[in-house]
Amino acid sequence: MLLQADLTAVAPGPLQRPLADMLGVLADVESKGGATVYRFTPGSVRRALDAGRSASDLHAFLAAHSRTPVPQPLTYLIDDVARRHGQLRVGAASAYVRCDDDAVLGEILADKRAASLGLRRLAPTVLAAQTDPAGLLEGLRAMGFAPAAESAEGDVLITRAHAHRTPPRSAPEPVPDGPPVPDDTLLAAALRAIRAGDLASTTPRKPGTAPAANGELPRTGSAETLATMQAAVLTGEALWIGYVNAEGAASQRVIAPIRVEGGFVTAYDHTADEVRTYPLHRITGVAELADDAG
Repeated sequence: MLLQADLTAVAPGPLQRPLADMLGVLADVESKGGATVYRFTPGSVRRALDAGRSASDLHAFLAAHSRTPVPQPLTYLIDDVARRHGQLRVGAASAYVRCDDDAVLGEILADKRAASLGLRRLAPTVLAAQTDPAGLLEGLRAMGFAPAAESAEGDVLITRAHAHRTPPRSAPEPVPDGPPVPDDTLLAAALRAIRAGDLASTTPRKPGTAPAANGELPRTGSAETLATMQAAVLTGEALWIGYVNAEGAASQRVIAPIRVEGGFVTAYDHTADEVRTYPLHRITGVAELADDAG
């Protein structure tokens, strides 16, 4: 590459990968074309220093890969940014301890019981902690000290013992004048349920099936229910069942079993007009429908 006095570098052709990576950190690409132009700025030099490079590393890199001498303005730029880099330090701390007597803080740091607090001395009279303020207070009190909590402004916080405040009440939602107006989805579902109930109650049963009086659900033993379900899977016949859901609501349904396994039956439910899965233990009974039951 060719270094120029206007704080730019020109790469006449493609650069090797290590060289291109390092130059991409140290400088910003200004233009591309037959040759790539890089520009050195305080921000780009700081970026290289943040990546762990030192000023001497940057001087050595430029001297080794430039076909021209390193311009004096670029040398000054690197030295100036490196001199100011790291003068300010930024970190994270959950809480702090301050005391005018640095000997007390030294005693805290030397105590093995303070290891869990993650303390670190920031100044002769200030310690930073990785734990939260409440945990720091509790830890110091367990060590025999009597710390006081303070606010962000440096004022001592005063807490009242057994002070409980009733949470504010939210205004109740207004009660509508009447029931909500049903939408098309609700009306369609209600109509489908009514038609399915009519189908379950009027579909003819095969001879020998005990009729359900007054809307009672069919009753069969668990073994008979399972055998009838498995047979319907093979023949593709529809069945009339009684079903009790988790809330205890009973209903009659006409289903076409598809699969029976693991204590569940998967079937096309004519009541819901969709495929559903029902636990066998919630089915009160099952009855076969007559062949002409459409």
